[in-house]
Amino acid sequence: MISLCMDSAYKNLILGVYKDKELLAGVSIEAFKKQSETIFVELNRILEEAKLDYADIDRVVITDGPGSYTGIRIAMTIAKVLCTTMHKELYCISTMQLYAGKEPMANVILDARSKRAYVAHCENGKIIGQTTILNVEELDDFLNSCPGTLFGDGYLIGKETKQPDYLKNFIELEDMYRKVDNIHALVPQYLKESDAYKV
Repeated sequence: MISLCMDSAYKNLILGVYKDKELLAGVSIEAFKKQSETIFVELNRILEEAKLDYADIDRVVITDGPGSYTGIRIAMTIAKVLCTTMHKELYCISTMQLYAGKEPMANVILDARSKRAYVAHCENGKIIGQTTILNVEELDDFLNSCPGTLFGDGYLIGKETKQPDYLKNFIELEDMYRKVDNIHALVPQYLKESDAYKV
């Protein structure tokens, strides 16, 4: 099973090609607002490094948000085109799950601009409750309500965060993948009005 995993939902561009659970080639770089001009260069590079072609891919896995309005759509659009034209399976996970990975108990905070943040509690790869948006002044209460390892943008409240291993997390979360049965109907998981996403 050859899997192509892609995330462009937030500040980073994360691409990995795996054979079963083995990473063959990957990249994880900060590319905020540059994902669209970088993604195909890096995709072609990692496929060449793995000695694979697009036709060799069996399934594509992407994050479907929350995140940047434009960023989420970059990997999603590529995935939808690949999967429809080449008849590949498509799966999704939340951006929050990618950050938390399989951490036993984790909190994810991502800057949503306008002094707000996307937040989620995660346990062993599963989102507990739901992903939501809070004002920055509510973040301390959010963290205190469910202590755990902090990932994401802790700087919003002066907290240190753990650096995620995105490429490891992508494949370790396999049991959390959600299969997309109707690829054409797939839309990003937005949590606020569209114009606020355009950052």
